Amino acid sequence: MLQMDKKTLARLRCELRWQSAIAKHCDCFSTARLNLWRDFFPPQLEQDLMGRALGEQRCYSFAPGELVEPTNLRQFFQLKPNQFNHRFGNKNRIEKRNGRFYPRGMLQQISTLFAEDRHPFRLIADANTPTDFYADLNHPLASYPLDLQVTITGLWEQGEQRGGRSQDVAALLTDNGPGMQTRWREQPTDFWSDMPFVRRDGRPDLAFYEQPRLIAHLDQIAQNELAALHGQLLAPNSQVLDLMSSWQTHLPNELEVAALVGLGLNQVELDANSRLTERVVHDLNAVPQLPFADGQFDAVMCSLSIEYLIEPVAILREVARVLKPGGLCVIGFSNRWFPTKTIQLWEGIHEFERPGLVLEYFIAAGGFTELETYSLRGLLRPDDDKYAGQMALSDPIYAVWGRAI
Repeated sequence: MLQMDKKTLARLRCELRWQSAIAKHCDCFSTARLNLWRDFFPPQLEQDLMGRALGEQRCYSFAPGELVEPTNLRQFFQLKPNQFNHRFGNKNRIEKRNGRFYPRGMLQQISTLFAEDRHPFRLIADANTPTDFYADLNHPLASYPLDLQVTITGLWEQGEQRGGRSQDVAALLTDNGPGMQTRWREQPTDFWSDMPFVRRDGRPDLAFYEQPRLIAHLDQIAQNELAALHGQLLAPNSQVLDLMSSWQTHLPNELEVAALVGLGLNQVELDANSRLTERVVHDLNAVPQLPFADGQFDAVMCSLSIEYLIEPVAILREVARVLKPGGLCVIGFSNRWFPTKTIQLWEGIHEFERPGLVLEYFIAAGGFTELETYSLRGLLRPDDDKYAGQMALSDPIYAVWGRAI
């Protein structure tokens, strides 16, 4: 049997779990082909994975600052207003907002930083001097204990080693987002300034969606993963509301539900969805109420649409109302949308800040507990996908869920 060693290549599915003050988090990453001879593994993994076979699963725990760089006070700067470049990248004026992430190149007069640096830093408002601010350059996961589950999903023989580019496995798992989806020291992130819910196309949504769009918003791999996530979260024989529904409902075929009510904006799209047991045309941006009874549903799902809501907190209050106590609300999304109809804040924040924004929706709405976030990146795009020649990786999946009180 083929085993993982310094002469093999391996693909790993890694699930990084951690808990903040407001939610549990799981960030999944599927690696490309890794090599124990060339690539850099955390010592725990390198020693333990040697000799493991395809399909084996291992779990590891890391103390704060062990998998990522520990918190360093020298990476925390108190700065003056003129040290923030409001016109970074020749875009419209960017304002400083508490708890948000910005490219480090926006910071000026810091000898170790350069204008080309796109790595994120977290901006913290100075409560004593409103015009001053702090820049936290520490990794957002630096203060958290981390649990890591690794599954070997691919294993191949490799011939003679001839060098190549080395990869840092810890960086693959933790860089470019994980940790950004929660608050800084329990302070609410300021997502509410700067008219966040303005959209480029202000026409009524019913007019925009008058023409049916029977298109898939995710590649097939991402669709399967989103459906599998819902299959793990939803109980069989549930009464389910598919909010902002269309011709696809992202549920696994094997999951039997007692009822699946679709609420959307286009009758043709809803009629094309054979899984729905009831169809309701309703514009939530025009009338932010749900036409259903209190406690009617066991679960409410909203897939690939939360970015279009201009009153999301009001809608989530309605979701809490129509859910039974303990009922689940799960909101899934990716990095594709109709640009003219999405709220301007959504486009202006980092991908991993978006789960944080949705968490703030849940918190502001009230009526929910057991909040969790989920992300999945790094899977390969199907060879027959129309974008396969342009993008090697499948669309990322993000989700946030909570249970009604």
